Amino acid sequence: MTALNAIPDDSVQPAARVEQAEPAEPAEATVAGPLAGNPAVIGLPSFIVGSIALGLVLVGMVPATAVGASLPIILAATAIGQLVTALWSASLGQNAVASVFAIFGGFWFSYAVLVLGLTHNWFGITATATAATPTKELFLTSWLITIVMLTLATLRLPLAFTAIFALVDLALLLVLLGTANANTSLVKAGGYAVFLFALVGVYLYFGALSVATGGKPVPTGRPILHG
Repeated sequence: MTALNAIPDDSVQPAARVEQAEPAEPAEATVAGPLAGNPAVIGLPSFIVGSIALGLVLVGMVPATAVGASLPIILAATAIGQLVTALWSASLGQNAVASVFAIFGGFWFSYAVLVLGLTHNWFGITATATAATPTKELFLTSWLITIVMLTLATLRLPLAFTAIFALVDLALLLVLLGTANANTSLVKAGGYAVFLFALVGVYLYFGALSVATGGKPVPTGRPILHG
């Protein structure tokens, strides 16, 4: 940062320096604290692996009775990774980044709780279609509204981020429609939309790691809103 890399002004005359009662303090060197860096290097890969796992469940890689197959990844990697990234971002004053990862952390944690709750009868809701379907619709509708809100509130971010949020919106909508209408084709389409936003996440991760290893950032597109 410019302020941390400040150096003494060479325009000061030597005589003026001699008159100083004490030697001038040396300029502070740039110090990289333990919290410095880019939190996205944790947030993006944890987001990607959970998205892949969820997408594979939605497209039918595992039987419908094994809906919890993705939970080990989603709970142990994705949800925790999003939370760590949100806290790290907040500590750096990156409020928008912290908000994004905290929202997605909430999604992944609540998805895991939903699946575990339905399969273990935690909330007095049986796993039968009559009871479970409205519960899933409530979950999907709530998160669809929240992520649409996030999409609209972050239109000043580069276009690649808007693309991720819009694809998440699409995936939630497709899965919601598929769930409400018992249409497995729509649910599978939602799974493919999940793969698409995971792919954009991979692109952004390559950019973050390129910068972290001394390379150039990847183009992320112009924001939809300016100023």
